[in-house]
Amino acid sequence: MARLEAGDQAPAFTLPDQDGNPVSLRDFAGAPVVVYFYPADDTPGCTKEACQFNENLAAFSRSGATVVGISPDSPAKHVKFREKYGLQLPLLSDPGHEVMGAYGAWGEKTMYGKKTVGTIRSTFLVDGTGAVARSWYSVKADGHAAKVLAELEQRG
Repeated sequence: MARLEAGDQAPAFTLPDQDGNPVSLRDFAGAPVVVYFYPADDTPGCTKEACQFNENLAAFSRSGATVVGISPDSPAKHVKFREKYGLQLPLLSDPGHEVMGAYGAWGEKTMYGKKTVGTIRSTFLVDGTGAVARSWYSVKADGHAAKVLAELEQRG
């Protein structure tokens, strides 16, 4: 499984958001974007992570960055998840795992001591030129948004 490192070109993508509108990485050209991959809407870890990114959206915006979440869930499921928790960040749908695979966020992982294939909770800070500025793989959901924000603020 390929892993993206700082300096790598972020793989281009176009995926539907919660409203079915296409969103492309190139839509964010000229400014940093945080792309985070998560396994499923409305599960404990994914909810905590999404809510923490959402609570920090103003701070991400002050740092010039947009935050985008991507999971295999359908746009309709994203709508329910956003409404239930008041989420403002766009959630994109990658049911075929193509984009997740390109970012190294889909593959074999160990859950509860058992090997399985699925979403590897990962986050990428992509700079305004489309290059990966920082990648985080196999992250812990709780507190991760704050770590990403601290990295972004440190870069100034």
